Order: sequence, then structure tokens, then C-alpha cells
Amino acid sequence: MQFGEGGAGTFSDGKLNTGVKDPEGRIRFILETFVQAGAHPDILCDAKPHVGTDVLKKVIACLTDEICSRGGEVFFETRMDQMEQTSEGMWKVGCSQVLREAAGTGNREMLWFTTRHLVLAIGHSARDTFAMLHRSGICMKPKAFAVGVRIQHPQSLVDRALYGISGGNSLPAASYKLTHRLEGGRGVYSFCMCPGGYVVNASSEEGGLAVNGMSNHDRASNSANSAIVVTVSPEEIAAYENHTGDIPALIGMEFQRHLERAAFEAGNGAIPVQRFGDYARRFGDCAKIRLPDYEPKILGRWTLSPIRRIFPEFIASGIEEGILAWERQIEGFSSEDALLCAAESRTSSPVRILREADYQAPGHRNLYPCGEGAGYAGGITSAAVDGLKVAEQILKTCVRP
Repeated sequence: MQFGEGGAGTFSDGKLNTGVKDPEGRIRFILETFVQAGAHPDILCDAKPHVGTDVLKKVIACLTDEICSRGGEVFFETRMDQMEQTSEGMWKVGCSQVLREAAGTGNREMLWFTTRHLVLAIGHSARDTFAMLHRSGICMKPKAFAVGVRIQHPQSLVDRALYGISGGNSLPAASYKLTHRLEGGRGVYSFCMCPGGYVVNASSEEGGLAVNGMSNHDRASNSANSAIVVTVSPEEIAAYENHTGDIPALIGMEFQRHLERAAFEAGNGAIPVQRFGDYARRFGDCAKIRLPDYEPKILGRWTLSPIRRIFPEFIASGIEEGILAWERQIEGFSSEDALLCAAESRTSSPVRILREADYQAPGHRNLYPCGEGAGYAGGITSAAVDGLKVAEQILKTCVRP
């Protein structure tokens, strides 16, 4: 559900806006490619282009078909487990694939591929691959990322605050982007805001729980949600865990796991939710936690739970301070009934796989860390731009004058 075709189309609603500078016109090429695959042509002119989950899953399947029609091959239910470079400079890649006739048994067979150019476009949740690459001696380091919660309001509240009107109008569901600087310089901000959307259970590991947000093309759920996240650095995680010495490359990944396991335990496997008023009053007794006066729009099981205890206090208090500060911009944002859902832990990759100016990993020729999982992008469009740059670099090495 989080990888390959499913990862691109199941838990994303296809927000294509980006702050990447693009004098070469790669973004226009990307948008036109999406339209050719079935996205609405409005994305070519919208300031914040949006595809919608219901449309995006069809677009992604169309792109897969296009790759195959041009001679590419796609291997589903297949995981890259081994990689090594031969003395001739070729990459030998071992992948385990679920046996179709043994589906559900866990039985797998190994497939081997040999290639001169190997692109690692692995996504920010490919934890088993991060660990394998680290064991294989690929240079990587921990990077800052952000964690927190999803906040949900009635869409009418956001519309009224930003448009001055709500309901019965022809304007699209209003969206927001909010930032606040905490004492000491740490940032808290909104991320992946989904007007007219849903909070979804986006978990990918047994015993862990992560949430995300999505919206269909029409954005008609009458509910607004957004991640509210606090930045955290590898140094802060090391201090929180009383770690001394060199900071491990995967310390951020393990911190994400820690939060997701705490969220799973808080909700007994369901998404833990809590009104902001109860969160701010530090209610830890489930008997004191109440439902909001509107219907939560959550896909997946959910339950009332004191979610503040999931986070270290420097994160928990940062979330609270940010929400209170944004009341000045969106009236009702910090209302008692604002609903928090935990844990939003997959905002970006917790590692950066190092690469040189020619996009190749140091000490490993023809190995190209790429996109969001490698730490060089922060969304669909920026990851696509990075992919184009890597492809262009490979062409330069293959095409001789």
C-alpha cells in the first residue's frame, strides 16, 4: 500500500505544487505527462495543481502501462534484497519475489538482474532498503525531518475564515499553509493540507501506526485536514535518547518507528484521536476525552485516546504552541473541537543517501540515489524533477559525440 504503484496512488491525492526553481521547464513536461495519463487539464494552469486520489490511482496505472509499452518491465510484489558491483563495474541486483502460486505463504524466489546504471528511487518509507544499503557500505547520513499529528476541522470553518463565507458558494474548498517559529528556532508548520479530504491510516509495519491525508478530485468531504509537524534534528533525537558518540545514520528512522509503535499502543491498533481542548489540558484519562460536535472523516478504525503521551514534550508542546498561534490567522483553528490524529511521522525521508555533483554515490560509480527517499525531494513534483535530472545525467554518460 505504500510502495510501487500503490504507494504513488493510494495514500497521495496528487498535489503537484512545488517551490522548486525550474528554468529548464521540467515541471511543465511533468504536468503535461500527467494530463496525457488522465489527469484533468486544469493542472496545467492552476497555481496549486491537484489530481485527486480517485483520479491519481488511474493515472499511475496508465503511466505503468506506458513504461511497459516502451519496453520497460515492472515487477510487483518484488523487493530488492542484495546489490553488489562487479569488477567490470556492472551492478548485480538480487530481488525476492512472492511466488504467485504460493501467495499468502510468505514463500519467495530470488530474481537476479545485471545493469550498468542503477537508480535508487526508493521512497521515504523503504526502511528495509535503507538498512540493506547501510550494511552494503553506501554512504548515508541522518537528516532533519518533521513529526506530529493530523488536525481536522469542518471545511466550513476554514472556508469562513479564509473566504469570509461558508456553504452555498461556488468557490473551491479553501486551503491554508501555516508556519510558526518556536523559541530556540525550531519550526512548526502545516504540511500536505487536504481541503475536502480524509485522514487515513497509512501504516506499513506490524505494530506501528502512521496517518496521512488524502482527498478526491472533487474535495467534497466537507472536512479539512493537515499535518501539523515540528522539525526535529538528528542531534535532538540523540540527546533525547541519551546517545553519545557518533550519531547513527538510521537514528531518525528508528525514532519514527518509536513514535508509530507508541501510537499503535495508544489506540490498540486503531488511529488514536483527541480533541485539541483535551490535548491542551493534558487529559490522560480516556473517560474525560469527548468526541467533537461534528463527524470525523477518517478512513480506517479510530478511537479516542490521550495522544500527547506519544510524543516527547518538546514535540508535544510545539504542536500546541503552533495551533494556538494560528488562531490569529484562521478563527477557530485552536477550537476545543479541532481533532488531532496521531502519528504523522512520514513527512520526509529521515536519511540522505550521499551523491556527488554528477548524481552518483561517492565510491560507487553508476549508482544514482534519487528522489524523496534519497533525501533530495519533498513531494511528487520535486521527486519527478530529480528523476529527470538523474535520467539526463545517465544519458550524458551513454551518448557519445
